[in-house]
Amino acid sequence: MKHCFKTNVRGYELDSYGHVNNAVYVSYTEQARWEILKNAGLLDSFLETNLLLVVTETNIRYMHELKLFDDIEIETNIKFEAPYLVFYHNIINVTGNNKAAKAEVKTLLIDKDRIPQDIPEELMTIMK
Repeated sequence: MKHCFKTNVRGYELDSYGHVNNAVYVSYTEQARWEILKNAGLLDSFLETNLLLVVTETNIRYMHELKLFDDIEIETNIKFEAPYLVFYHNIINVTGNNKAAKAEVKTLLIDKDRIPQDIPEELMTIMK
């Protein structure tokens, strides 16, 4: 299942070259993941059970620059690759009609003692 999060480029995200700073792309993908969890109703469940979904690895390929006020969509597909939940993000520049970047983010579910946990069934449903 593909998830979609929409936003636009804000002035404080620009670097001295006038385009989005490379580190901001990580923030875009993180917000997309928060939105997916919120929309699936999983945030409250995580808080109640003291579970955390933590990033263990991020790989980003930059393809086209993003500029001030560009409308963007972060399209996300999720796959379970034991023990990881992997988020595949495409950052699309709607204004410029191109793919600005793609990212692969590996996450691991841990408990309050930082011990890895199995992915609960309700989290698996957001991948279908």
